[in-house]
Amino acid sequence: MYFAMKRIDLIKQPHDIQIGQDCPYIEPNITEDCIFYEDGIAVGFYIKQMPEKMCKLANLANAELRSKNVPKTMMDRKKPLADGGYLVVSQYSTIIGSCAPKPHMKRPYASISSVHQVKTAQNFIKAMLMLAKESEQLIKQIMPEQYEKQMELFKAVPEQWKFANLFTSSISNYNIPAPFHRDAANIVGAVNVIITKRLNAKGGNLHVPDYGATMDSADNSILVYPAWKNVHGVTPIIPTHEGGYRNSLVFYPLKAFVGLK
Repeated sequence: MYFAMKRIDLIKQPHDIQIGQDCPYIEPNITEDCIFYEDGIAVGFYIKQMPEKMCKLANLANAELRSKNVPKTMMDRKKPLADGGYLVVSQYSTIIGSCAPKPHMKRPYASISSVHQVKTAQNFIKAMLMLAKESEQLIKQIMPEQYEKQMELFKAVPEQWKFANLFTSSISNYNIPAPFHRDAANIVGAVNVIITKRLNAKGGNLHVPDYGATMDSADNSILVYPAWKNVHGVTPIIPTHEGGYRNSLVFYPLKAFVGLK
């Protein structure tokens, strides 16, 4: 299906970006279907419009997340307007799947997200799990070597801590940009999946300064990338109309579950 994807060779370039800095607004320079290569090896890909089945699942997951059915960690932020007023932007996130131990938060044990115990959240969880599995099939089709590598890495992850086959966890971030960071808690050698739902908004693009690459976050797009590998940030999300938003549905592999009983 995606055999005509453009090849993009990622070449490192100097920059002075530091972890913790805010990511500025940057127009995307990667906007079409492509596979990313580094040193001749495929490391990720971007598809602007997912297959129809995945779009339907993403639409369902997005609708459920935005409803009252799914528990969320919420906050409202004020953004200044040119006329001196403020635009109130709702931000929230939800984690499902496996949660790593956090001794500093008095939780020195691994657990499954408490959202799984909420009856009204079951449609959301099922849609996300199906979406994760469909994402895995895309990886298998487009990057078969990566698929096999990640399956091998996950032999050390007990079944109870897996979310689908190649991930341990999922987070949905609604209207949340991110300062520059690196996903150091992820399994080295594995990839993340970022699926975007966006309406009447711009921004929310992943920027990787090591390569000067800014990946578009088009509605119903999918980005597969090794988030452990490079510092990256998410550009500000700017609603273009009232109620505009960008929601990212993310699947990721935590190394805390490798070899965990």
